[in-house]
This record gives sequence, structure tokens and C-alpha cells, in this order.
Amino acid sequence: MHRRVGSSGLRIAPLALGTMTWGNAVDRHEACDHVRAFLDAGCELIDTAYGYGGGDAETFIGEMLDQVVSREDLVICTKSGIHRVGDERRIDVSRRALIHQLDTSLRRLRTDHVDLWLAHTWSDDVPLEETLSALEWAVATGRARYVGVSNYAGWQVSRALTLLEQARVPLVVNQIQYSLVAREPEGEVLPAAEALGFGVLAWSPLGRGVLTGKYRSGVPAGSRATSADFPGFAERFLDEHARRVSEAVVMAARGLGVTPGEVALAWVRDRPGVTAPVVGARTGAQLRTALASLELTLPPEIVDALDDVSAGS
Repeated sequence: MHRRVGSSGLRIAPLALGTMTWGNAVDRHEACDHVRAFLDAGCELIDTAYGYGGGDAETFIGEMLDQVVSREDLVICTKSGIHRVGDERRIDVSRRALIHQLDTSLRRLRTDHVDLWLAHTWSDDVPLEETLSALEWAVATGRARYVGVSNYAGWQVSRALTLLEQARVPLVVNQIQYSLVAREPEGEVLPAAEALGFGVLAWSPLGRGVLTGKYRSGVPAGSRATSADFPGFAERFLDEHARRVSEAVVMAARGLGVTPGEVALAWVRDRPGVTAPVVGARTGAQLRTALASLELTLPPEIVDALDDVSAGS
């Protein structure tokens, strides 16, 4: 069941728990319940970031350690380089910012190291060599066991991997958006992952909720698409093409006797090059659906049908 993260020695279950909504839609009590259920299912990678919930996501995890869960039971992944000041989203992947944010993350997490640390995004404003020097420093000082990047295009992650190789620091993962309605990574990122040996963590594998089928008849009240915390989050996928893909997922789920979310997650999980989808569950029911997907293997004919209907995503 467990998979290696790229060509590294790190092994995880093929499902990661995302924390982007912690501190907003998910409170401390709910977060604890989610982590308990996640660990009970045999999973261990918790994905967070310096900017999630204004720092609350990392703080929640830190408060759980040795009270709710043991540090040794978790694989903690955090990211640095994006944060908010008021309503403004700021990107800074300079060495100064990344090191400051990682040290702040470690204090919030109440640990002396993270298992996986990622540069949260690419920026043309900072030389790549400078960004990567922070990743090298994190490994050399023991603050991070493994490092990687997030939201890098194929050529960007390939260049980063080559530069880090020169410092004898492996780049083990690229975290990207990937789903049945966002298949752009198949052009460059996934082939690069297979060729170069880094893993892929797929964020928003449910197409920002669209692939659960809940948006087929409009935008339901209380959904993330109506949330003030994530304005416009699902808007990109509320078009006719995404509706057709969603209908196909719903039809496949009915035929298999499972939920649409399970089908969408199983499809992403088993794509070549993917290590694990990252699921940001807001409710216990959503998390149970995600965990149920671990037991589902899609028949080849359904995979082919979903590939066809989602082509061009």
C-alpha cells in the first residue's frame, strides 16, 4: 500500500491530508478528529504551509503532537514562500524569507524538523539558485529531512532537480494541481517525474470539489465556492466541460456503488508518476470518502472512459 516518495527512501500511504482550510472552515477540535481518523486508516502525511489559516494550520498540528498523536506517527510536510497580509497574497521565495518562514513553522509545529519542506511556488523575481540554497541549508542543518517544490512547471522542476543534484541534495517531490478537470501536468510534469525520479503530490484532486458532483445543479450554499475565505476557488471549473466530466464521474460511481469522490481520487492516485493525492477535507464525511478511496481500484474500461471525457482538461 505504501509508496516511495520519488526515488527517496521516504514511504507514505497513497493519500495525504491537506490543511488549507484549518483555522477557517475547520477548527481545532475538528482537525484533531480528522488526524485521528487519518492515522487510524494507516496514513501519515499531513500537508500544511506557513500561510495556511494565517499560521493556525501549523499551530493546530503542533498542539496535537504528543497530546493527540505522536510525532513519530506523522510525516509532516510544510511549504514556505506564500503568505497573506490582509487581503493581499504575497510571494517571496528569497533565501531570507524562506529561512525565516521555516523557523517560524518549526516553532508553531513544536518540532525541530519537518519530514518534507517545499518551496511553495516559482517566482521570476528571485534567482532559482537562491531559492534552492535555502532548501540545501534546511537539509544541512537538520531542519528538513527531505525537500522539494510546489507548483513548478516541467522545465522548472527539472532545472531545480539538476541544481540540487550538484549539491548532493535530492529533490524528492513536486506538489501540483492535478485532477480529471486539470490534466495539464500530463504534458511535462508527470513525464519528468517518471524520467527523473521525483514524486508528485496532487493538490485539489477533486477539481476544487466539482468532481464530487455537488455543483451539477448550481452552487450549493455552504460550499467552498461560496466561501469568503476562498473567493473564486471553484469558478474555473464551473463550465460545460467540467460539468460533462463530473457527470461521467457520477455515472461511474453509480455503476461501482461508490461515491463520485472515491472515483475521482482513485483515478488521480493511480496515474503514472503520482505518489499521492492531497485531500483537504472540511468535514468528517468528506474525510471518510477520501479514506474509502484507498480500497477502490478502477476497472480499466472506466479509466479509459474517464480519460476520454476529460481529454483537453
